[in-house]
Amino acid sequence: MIRAYLLNNETLTHKTINVNSDVIPPNTIWIDIECPNEEEREWMHQFFTEEVPEEDDIEEIEASSRFYVDNDGIHITTLFPQRKGRETESANVLFSIRGSILISFREEEVSIIRLLRHYIKHDRLEIKNNLDILLELQDIKVESLSDYIEDSYTTLEETAQLIMSDDDDKIQELLQELIFQEGTITQIRLSLFDTRKALRFLRKTVSARLSPLHFENIDGILQDIESLLPHTQFLSDKVNFQLQTAMSYTNHKQNKIIKIFSVAAVVFMPPTLIASLYGMNFKFMPELEWKYGYLVSIIMMILSAALTYLFFKRKKWL
Repeated sequence: MIRAYLLNNETLTHKTINVNSDVIPPNTIWIDIECPNEEEREWMHQFFTEEVPEEDDIEEIEASSRFYVDNDGIHITTLFPQRKGRETESANVLFSIRGSILISFREEEVSIIRLLRHYIKHDRLEIKNNLDILLELQDIKVESLSDYIEDSYTTLEETAQLIMSDDDDKIQELLQELIFQEGTITQIRLSLFDTRKALRFLRKTVSARLSPLHFENIDGILQDIESLLPHTQFLSDKVNFQLQTAMSYTNHKQNKIIKIFSVAAVVFMPPTLIASLYGMNFKFMPELEWKYGYLVSIIMMILSAALTYLFFKRKKWL
């Protein structure tokens, strides 16, 4: 799908482009391309004279492949995190600045771009050019990341109450939740670092076109990123601490169980030895014909087990 956003009298409207019949309307400042089909990819050649980007191209991690300038304009590929069920995943979006037009290209729906479209529809943003759109998206993204961080704080406070639980099902849920949180925090950190690189590259390459307000917005977003990064490091440490504590507590409980079985085996060793001696049935065993032999052997087995138990109890091994 291809949407064109037109700026007329400081009002932003959009139009869905039919690649077979429509031309780019005048006053277009943003062309949003989502999951293009073959016809739409062919239509994109008018903007990408060198090469129409493929999904593999926008998934590259090298800085030179994510932030560069060529004959098609200025290109910035940046991560946009979004929730899918309980997991947090990041989608790459390629932005190309060609004069007064911003082109965004992605292979999947991105919730932050959908939110921006909602703001535009309800006239909640003041957009004057294509750079305003790009900066608004980055600003919304950082705000979303801040919300994710707050959610992680709340979740980790709840999981902290479950670490010492004796319920094995709760411990299993705790470990799963901590693994999910570790993945979420990783995605948040990656997105923050990636956004910081994108904004610095943008400020460097289009500084001549940036207004004082643009510089102020970029600096404000960068300051927000710098303030959020220590939180992500703290959350990462907290997740690792809770994981280690939960695993240590689980191992401690297992060790106690194993210790009980080990002590129980040792306690019953003397009675087992006595029973084994008098169960050998050799011909010359005087005690076999002793009138009180059975009673004495039972008393010896009980007494030996009791003394062994008391010994471990005194040593505080039980």
